Amino acid sequence: MDPREIETPCYVCDEARLLQNLELLGELQNRTGCVVLLALKAFAMFSTFPLMRRYLAGTAASSLNEARLGREEFGGELHMCAPAYKDSEFEQLLTLCDHMVFNSFSQWRHFKPRIDAHGGGTRCGIRINPEHSEVETAIYDPCAANSRLGVRRVDFESGCLDGITGLHFHVLCGHDADALVRTLLVFEEKFGEFLPAMKWVNFGGGHHITRDGYDIDGLCAAIDDFRTRHDVVVYLEPGEGIVMNAAVLVASVLDVLPNDTVILDASASAHMPDVLEMPYRVDIRGAGEPGEFDYTYWIGGLTCMAGDVFGQYSFAQPLEVGSRVVFEDMAPYTMVKNTMFNGVPLPRIAIEEAGSGRIREVRRFDYQDYRKRLS
Repeated sequence: MDPREIETPCYVCDEARLLQNLELLGELQNRTGCVVLLALKAFAMFSTFPLMRRYLAGTAASSLNEARLGREEFGGELHMCAPAYKDSEFEQLLTLCDHMVFNSFSQWRHFKPRIDAHGGGTRCGIRINPEHSEVETAIYDPCAANSRLGVRRVDFESGCLDGITGLHFHVLCGHDADALVRTLLVFEEKFGEFLPAMKWVNFGGGHHITRDGYDIDGLCAAIDDFRTRHDVVVYLEPGEGIVMNAAVLVASVLDVLPNDTVILDASASAHMPDVLEMPYRVDIRGAGEPGEFDYTYWIGGLTCMAGDVFGQYSFAQPLEVGSRVVFEDMAPYTMVKNTMFNGVPLPRIAIEEAGSGRIREVRRFDYQDYRKRLS
């Protein structure tokens, strides 16, 4: 891909890298018998679904809109897990979902009569909170103090399991297999007595399976050991781990200010909010730490928010108006979270096709997309 030939800003999905990730996940399923789902909350670029469904069993959704997208565009199994469900949406969800996970026993009791009356064979589960934190950033920690996600052991209603066939936990966020092993020890200690009555357990997301150096053998061993001892189907629902390093965001320099600040036609606030929320430093292709190369700049976004800044980077060559800046690893939590704040257009979406390297545009946004979000 030649960034100079890209109309910016533009997310470009690297089909060859995505395929590499999918082949690894296919191998994982073959080795262990686990089932891998795509977590739509991280990546929902449905133009890639025909490729992804060749390797993955289905999708994991957390809202009615995600469930519809998973059912209509991906197919396969559809697992639903949300903090709570709305009465007005529940009947539609029952027609879409193969699994529904309830975040509390009060929700389970409320909706169980409608599930029984539906008779559609939807398999139901309870999300549990093992109160075991592996995540350092509080806003991403499902087991943080006063978490609203999952049932703690002290609140677990063992007398209300009629119709419950599985348990679900989600503790990880960009972790290796060792964090899962530690989590499983706590999970089994607190909830193991209920496993003989279960048919499936969902290990949630946050597994960085496709990251270089990830302990894939350790993950396989953990899954095999758990399945052998408990005779259940094991589900994984990674998001970021499926599309890691499978897309970039290409932006253009609009201005270079006297204080060595660069303004791009992309935005940290609008187009990659996790940079500010986490916060984290996104990699820029060919750039280094401040002072590492001869030309150091603050890289800023296009909105009027003062903090719309990607960070400080150095470059071997000076940046000038029209220069391209390529942000790495822009598949997860970008397209699904971006906004049109300030009326700034969303980046175009394109695919770099495997083999030919041809850039194929699949979506562009305009004024009507902005206007239709308002009233």
